[in-house]
Amino acid sequence: MSEPETQQRILASSAVMAAGTVFSRASGFIRSALLVVALGGGLRADLFSIANTLPNMVYILLAGGIFNAVLVPQLVRRIKADADGGDAYASRVITLSALFLGLVTVLLVVLAPLLLRVYLSDRLLEPDRVAHLESIVDLTRWCLPQVFFYGMYVLVGQVLNARGRFGPMMWAPIANNIISVGVLAAYLVVWGPVGDGPGRGEALGSSQEVLLGLGSTVGIVAQCLVLLPYLRASGFTYRPRFDFRDPELRHTLSLGVWTVLFVVATQTAYLVVVKLASGGTAGDAEGTGYTVYSASLLIMMVPHSIVTVSLATAILPRLSSYAHEGRLADLGSTVGSTLRTSLVLVLPFAVVLPIVAGDVAGFAFGWAGGEDTAASFAPTLALFGPALVFFTVHYFMLRGFYAMEMTRLVFFIQLAVSATNIVVATALVPRRPPEETAPMLVVAYLASYAVGAGVSFVLLRRTVGGLQTPQLVRFLVRMLLVLAAAGAAAALVEWGLSGLGERPGPLLALLRGGLSGLAGGLVLLVGARVLRVTEVTSLVDTVAARLRRG
Repeated sequence: MSEPETQQRILASSAVMAAGTVFSRASGFIRSALLVVALGGGLRADLFSIANTLPNMVYILLAGGIFNAVLVPQLVRRIKADADGGDAYASRVITLSALFLGLVTVLLVVLAPLLLRVYLSDRLLEPDRVAHLESIVDLTRWCLPQVFFYGMYVLVGQVLNARGRFGPMMWAPIANNIISVGVLAAYLVVWGPVGDGPGRGEALGSSQEVLLGLGSTVGIVAQCLVLLPYLRASGFTYRPRFDFRDPELRHTLSLGVWTVLFVVATQTAYLVVVKLASGGTAGDAEGTGYTVYSASLLIMMVPHSIVTVSLATAILPRLSSYAHEGRLADLGSTVGSTLRTSLVLVLPFAVVLPIVAGDVAGFAFGWAGGEDTAASFAPTLALFGPALVFFTVHYFMLRGFYAMEMTRLVFFIQLAVSATNIVVATALVPRRPPEETAPMLVVAYLASYAVGAGVSFVLLRRTVGGLQTPQLVRFLVRMLLVLAAAGAAAALVEWGLSGLGERPGPLLALLRGGLSGLAGGLVLLVGARVLRVTEVTSLVDTVAARLRRG
């Protein structure tokens, strides 16, 4: 199969996933905006946001670890090799995972106060913050049952992906977001928005904790359950199996040892980030902390989830097949060409976001009298734009290593990433005022993935014999020229509409930011045609053809 045909099939496979992700991220965006309206961007919001750290930590362990990166290649092999299409193997994995997740959930509920003391800034452990500490412990215990359902969602979703059913896993989070939006809407009806007043720093009451914590858990339960009908429709029938001595299962778990170590390294860095972030809002009413950091990261992850994850999920079975057949040159070619396709959308985002960061923040978080709160998000958002480029390159390189089951090497690469993040964050944050806590954490994030992208690219290119580097260099040179013009156009429109004010309100911010982004996008398309950036023009032509057929 030729490279253009391969890319067309990858784009087709990722289209359904991308559509689901667009709707999922849109509903998630509404949820994030309502959370800031309800709780603000300060300490009160951080209590709830950090309470989700423990279940999210395990979710990341599973989604970015054994299930996501190791299990799919194994399932693809078993579907091809086993007479039952891999059903027995998948049933063993599901049974073992359910037992493991259940035990982990119980332990986390019991140990929540101790674990939170590890995660939180010492400022939150001082006597004048007793009410805040009690509030976050209660919230965390309401949220912790999510661990089981997060893990089962990832596992069932990856079984579907291995069987070529990519859409349901991308669409399922919409159910969670709808419930979360309903919970936050109920909160606003009962208690109203916090605005820019002193309530941003107060602890939550018991009723508020139950509504927010339990409501969040119900959403994750729904996200998991909606996958079950699709699992049955795929032809898979689950039967509990306790014969865990399957040699292939032991092989999967042996590969998972290095993946777990990978996650330990990642979560160690994440622990440091949360601990530093919690100090930003606990020590100063104007400080920025975990809510600002995580909500800005969510916005950065929109193009990542729509483009990069969809493409990477679509090519992972293909990469696994190439690795199994020893076709390393084809593996490198697929990774290289798909990386360029992803960068077509990631690079413009990285250039335009710093220009319109104030408008994005104003529209996303400036509702119900929260203009000052929204303004505190802008510096963090601006820095996340360039960081996304390095994260994207690193992410694609790791997919290649995972397809070849080189989890040991991935661990050492991630060790360098995490170490850089920790060193830069601990060097910068304590030396800057509390309002710069979140932006400094993004600087550390950017530095860490710059290291990861460079190291992983060099090592994967050396391993597979090439990643179409000459084509990548030509693409980047042309894109930089085009993006310089596109960024200038966006900045010119932003400057021309500066008369609307520094904080014009959400709708005017949407208008100004939208026009600036539109100007940049039009210049990008024209420049890509003029300089013949085929990665851009072919993607546009593919989308246009699909729209005409639709």
